[in-house]
Amino acid sequence: MGEKQARNTQEWSVSLAKGPQPENSKRKPGAVGLGRAKVTINDIARLSGVSKKTVSRVINNSPQVREETRKKVKAIILEHGFTPDPQARALALRRSYLVGMIYDNPSPQYIVNMQRGILDVLSDTSYQLVLRPCDRTDYDFYEKIETFITLQKPYGVILTPSVSEDEDLANMLREMKCDYVRIASVELDKPTKMVRTHDFKGAAQAAQHIASLGHERIAHIHGPNTFRSAHQRRHGFEHGLEICGLKLAKSLTLEGAYTFDSGYECAQKLFAMKSPPTAVFAGNDEMAVGVYQAARQVGMQVPKDITIVGFDDTPVASRVWPPMTTVRLPIRDMGRAAASLLLNPHDEDRPENFKDGEIISFEPELIVRGSTARISKK
Repeated sequence: MGEKQARNTQEWSVSLAKGPQPENSKRKPGAVGLGRAKVTINDIARLSGVSKKTVSRVINNSPQVREETRKKVKAIILEHGFTPDPQARALALRRSYLVGMIYDNPSPQYIVNMQRGILDVLSDTSYQLVLRPCDRTDYDFYEKIETFITLQKPYGVILTPSVSEDEDLANMLREMKCDYVRIASVELDKPTKMVRTHDFKGAAQAAQHIASLGHERIAHIHGPNTFRSAHQRRHGFEHGLEICGLKLAKSLTLEGAYTFDSGYECAQKLFAMKSPPTAVFAGNDEMAVGVYQAARQVGMQVPKDITIVGFDDTPVASRVWPPMTTVRLPIRDMGRAAASLLLNPHDEDRPENFKDGEIISFEPELIVRGSTARISKK
């Protein structure tokens, strides 16, 4: 494709209303035409008195446009019936208007909340979200992702834990010149490529809360060892207990899979012990609900007989009975931040609350509800 042709394909265009037009609607020299004439992004910029980049920001719902300017540009766009042509721009960029979300997290609530956050940013733009579930343990994991990128040619991808923690995958995406943003519990990349969560701090808060209620025989069901978040949460929990003069016993530490079934099975083992724990901290809410189920099956009441704490504060935490005490991570906000960062990687385009040169991060918050109580004296 020649340079001139490539430039032409970059201009978003659309045919305006068809059909017969009044006599006085004939286009004057130098004016934007009606009928079958095409309006380009350059025309909208000229009529609005702003740059083409500003028009692009308005179209993509960038937060870095003054409200007065946004309204003015949108009015011009509406007046002239301009609609971005995603196919033309995709041809120019040699990539599609798709944003991929690559994930291997087994928690459906986590994935749904993340999708909603991403879609909050993509709505009112030409971008569409495409999901790519995967399994890092597959022998052809990298080959499958490479094929996905090659065929779909996404504008960029958002990587959630634990896929985000895979450095070989990040290197492959760089080599393929595919933009990405990683969401992880540790700092893995430069600020324009990262959204960080502080899982360690949240788990420490959970430990201190449980200890403050007088519990000493405390169990922890952590996530898969392949997830850094599982390690961060376990280490944070151990740290919180140490602050309170307690130690997490190895016999009371079990590995789950971030699923309801794994939480249930681990809890069955804990409650079958001669001296079962009086409190359980599960690495996510899905597993914590499994602990609820196992407790009820052996006749234990929550929180009278067993204190339970989860992590993430997904919708299920407030829907079980009694409502679950958990550590809140603003998953939907994290999805919004990742999508905004992917579309607007430069400091000048980023939202005001994202400081220049700093990694976007989210602090956890302990949400105390009805599943925790002071230990019963028998």
